[in-house]
Amino acid sequence: WTTDVTEFSGPFGKAYLSPILDMFNGEVIAWDLSTSANNQQIKKMLQRAFWKHKNLEGLIFHSDQGWQYQHKQFSEKLKQKG
Repeated sequence: WTTDVTEFSGPFGKAYLSPILDMFNGEVIAWDLSTSANNQQIKKMLQRAFWKHKNLEGLIFHSDQGWQYQHKQFSEKLKQKG
């Protein structure tokens, strides 16, 4: 899997899209859209992914190591899932 946060602007102002993509088949595993990039957005995205996929043994999770992915909560959630 891979993830990143993308900022874009629209008539409503800035928005932040945070998806998880499966690099094997191109599937969008989970995503979250928010008006602010924050840890809560990443937490919701991970919860959706973990709800959808129960067995994650051996999974490689790639990110650009931005501030959201360096946070202790993020790494702890991944460790809990193996």
